[in-house]
Amino acid sequence: MRVTFLGTSGAIPTTQRNTSSIFVNREGDYLLFDCGEGTQRQMMRYGTGFAVDHLFVTHLHGDHVLGIPGLLQTFDFNDREDPVAIHTPAGTRGNVKQLIEANGTTPSYPVRINEVSAGDTVLERPEYEIRAIATEHRCASVGYVLAEDDRKGEFDRQKAEEVLGIPPGPKYSKLHRGEAVEHDGRTVQPEEVVGPSRPGRTVVYTGDTLPTQSVIEASEGADLLVHDATFAEDRKERAKATAHSTAKEAADVAQQAGVRSLALTHISTRYAGRAGTLAGEARERFDGEAFVAEDGMERHVQFPDSE
Repeated sequence: MRVTFLGTSGAIPTTQRNTSSIFVNREGDYLLFDCGEGTQRQMMRYGTGFAVDHLFVTHLHGDHVLGIPGLLQTFDFNDREDPVAIHTPAGTRGNVKQLIEANGTTPSYPVRINEVSAGDTVLERPEYEIRAIATEHRCASVGYVLAEDDRKGEFDRQKAEEVLGIPPGPKYSKLHRGEAVEHDGRTVQPEEVVGPSRPGRTVVYTGDTLPTQSVIEASEGADLLVHDATFAEDRKERAKATAHSTAKEAADVAQQAGVRSLALTHISTRYAGRAGTLAGEARERFDGEAFVAEDGMERHVQFPDSE
């Protein structure tokens, strides 16, 4: 799974940071989270491609959605026929529809606008799902959790072949699928050669939010938490007044949730050229890896048992 940060600035873009958007390539499924102004250009610049079928919107502030009309228009110019689903917080469907139709036209391909609430399973696939989680901002908002299913346990080929005498073949596949097989007059159970199930990967994206218990709970054990870190601690009151988080507050969330890596994003323009301040403050509170996300940065999310 690869996460590409397309936009990591706060409300205002800079020469180095675009407005909010991240792109996730999950084993060939292309997923876009938020779509600030200029996102389509970032997609071209960083080579993600446009094969997106699902867009997950955290809230409707302009720095998270103003790129949607342009992206959908580009899809149209490229003769797209496949449908696109836009997932947006409950109560905002009409606003998204108006945004799409602001220039007086509608896309020639199907666009489905799906309202979601915290706790909803927004997208369900055979090996993973995406859920909406509660966040706290100045408008209707949600965050999203991409959670993979547990994987099969490791198959002990050496034991199967050398101890149990089962030659390589279809019986291996059956055992790995959890089916018992008959061999040399006895029933071999899967647990004899297959280890315990192994956890999948989890990525959490908060969008804009105050630090909240709901995010802590949703992020428990996550491999990557992408959290609002608009301000440093000296602007804590400003963060509270605008319903954002400081880097230290994001780190506290990560520490309590026991995540592996914390990406700080939605960086205020006041930290242009000195975003390292935010990373330093986060590392004072968080024992894991903490870094400031930069436009174009890619993170390969490894399985928890790969290290």
